[in-house]
Amino acid sequence: MSTSPSHASPRARLLVVDDDADMLRLLAMRLGSAGYQVTSVGSAEAALSQLDIERPQLVLSDVRLPGKDGLALFDEIRQRHPSLPVILLTAHGTIPDAVEATARGVYTYLTKPYDAKELLEKIAQALALGAPASDNTRVDEAWRSEIVSRSNRMADLLAEARMVAQSDASVLLRGDSGTGKEMLARAIHKASARAGKPFIAVNCGAIPEALLESELFGHMKGAFTDAVANHKGLFQAADGGTLLLDEIGDMPPALQVKLLRVLQERAVRPLGSSQSLPVDVRIISATHRDLEEAMATAQFREDLYYRLNVVTLTLPTLAERREDIALLANHFLAKLAAKYGKRSSGFAPEALKALTMSAWPGNVRQLYNVVEQVCALSTTPLVSLALVQRALRTPSVEVLSFADAKQRFEREYLVGLLKMTDGNVADAARLAQRNRTEFYRLLQKHALTPGLFKSDATPGSSGIPGDAVADE
Repeated sequence: MSTSPSHASPRARLLVVDDDADMLRLLAMRLGSAGYQVTSVGSAEAALSQLDIERPQLVLSDVRLPGKDGLALFDEIRQRHPSLPVILLTAHGTIPDAVEATARGVYTYLTKPYDAKELLEKIAQALALGAPASDNTRVDEAWRSEIVSRSNRMADLLAEARMVAQSDASVLLRGDSGTGKEMLARAIHKASARAGKPFIAVNCGAIPEALLESELFGHMKGAFTDAVANHKGLFQAADGGTLLLDEIGDMPPALQVKLLRVLQERAVRPLGSSQSLPVDVRIISATHRDLEEAMATAQFREDLYYRLNVVTLTLPTLAERREDIALLANHFLAKLAAKYGKRSSGFAPEALKALTMSAWPGNVRQLYNVVEQVCALSTTPLVSLALVQRALRTPSVEVLSFADAKQRFEREYLVGLLKMTDGNVADAARLAQRNRTEFYRLLQKHALTPGLFKSDATPGSSGIPGDAVADE
């Protein structure tokens, strides 16, 4: 594989960290001229802030930094983004630290003054580890084109998925229903060497046990009453490609034994046949169930679990990637408007806010269904808040401005005090540790009448001035 920047990743985003402004400028110029997109910052703290905004494909950092040093920065990056490669630049005095960091997972380190050619080669090599060889960035991104996201959480997941795709290891996808496990499985298939062969998905929980064995392994004519012809199973149909066993946790125990045998022998025996047929299939399995708990209750075989769970990837819930909600909603709306022949100019701002703040227990699948409903019912190009609320059928999470939140808290706090003190302003002011004049000012600000909180109060009781006398 070529290690020149133009071949490794022509438009990769790099984050460069150095407190020496001249060195930072020089690095940015050299890397920019090599075809990289460079973001430069002068401290570890600034680097972490930048990582919150956008995940780069590589971090290049000096070891000696003000405040947090480069090693501490690496530790935080490793915690947040385990697959993100980090290269350290070090002076001779800090080489032992850099060597230790390499043992802990830093991709490599270079000593200052560094050789420009060597730096570019190391960057290209680090980027190539997580990327399929391709000179075309759009081709590199085609494998995940169906997955719309800008969240760091998803960026990390996709980086790991792309690395896993280069091997033939079995993958277990975990995540709640509706998070997109089949879509990620399809993306892994597209990024793999098997991309030109079939991708087949089967839901192990949706097919009756009697039929599932035949579906997976096939059957011969006459194997059972309704077997009127030979039937090729999904393992054979996926030969050379990828088979997704969705909801693997729902597979009956008896069938788990037969599946394990197929995975061990890499051959299937159709029902009613005396011969096994070799198959070359990459297995991706998916579940929303707790398989460890299923093993503890003997509902899932431990040996099968370890055979399937070579690499685990966990998909976040939609609530854990809220920054993607508006992006996904607009993406779905554009697709569905074309499907229904509707003219669409997007969501009204308050409608988009309601979508963003909703709970989404059904995750991305629920969001798609909501957008499909509002698209089908919308009579105007701009989708209104009322339509979104109707489709959600659940109250949205309310996010107030700081001023509104403070106002609400103050009023609720004052009401609580007046209830506790039976409308006695002197006692309420004492509990609030405020003088009575200031406390009255707060009551007036929120239009609260202490007399209404007295246990014998009746509608039309006196207002604040009268109560001031009563509270003497």
